Amino acid sequence: MSAPARIPPGGFKELGPINWAIAKLGARGIRAPKFHLFNVLGQHKLLFLAWLPFSGYLLYAGKLSRKDAELVILRVGHLRDCEYELQQHRRLAKSRGVDAELQARIFEGPDADGLNDRQRVLITATDEFVITRSMSPETWAALSGIYNRAQLIEFCTLAGQYDALAATMATLKIPLDFPD
Repeated sequence: MSAPARIPPGGFKELGPINWAIAKLGARGIRAPKFHLFNVLGQHKLLFLAWLPFSGYLLYAGKLSRKDAELVILRVGHLRDCEYELQQHRRLAKSRGVDAELQARIFEGPDADGLNDRQRVLITATDEFVITRSMSPETWAALSGIYNRAQLIEFCTLAGQYDALAATMATLKIPLDFPD
């Protein structure tokens, strides 16, 4: 059994009408009764409204392919042992071309059999970014070979956003949205 939430998911009173409506729409979007992440973060009303477009851009409209973004997010979730992030993104990744077999390879690491060169570079770059807070010249050169400047900046921002989100979810002990 998981530890109790340090900040329980809020309802209308704690979120206010705008964030409550956003949390309800988010829950509908993930097909869950509540979107606990939104029901917790939404209690800081202005920060949530500032964070949401940034996060949404990275997840839905960024310059990285949705498949690449999910690979990075899944690897960050794995490295940070963040079950909330993994539960959400295992589902979303499947709709973006990252099937269960590829997910298992992502979790195994850059030396897993069956990965292509691009996937190895992305996993290695994510590992270095999250673990060392930087990237070796060799890994940077490899990543620069597949991404343009804007994508390189976005890669760092995406990995950093999901690393910070994993730390926030772990610290606040946000409950999972699905029973599995």
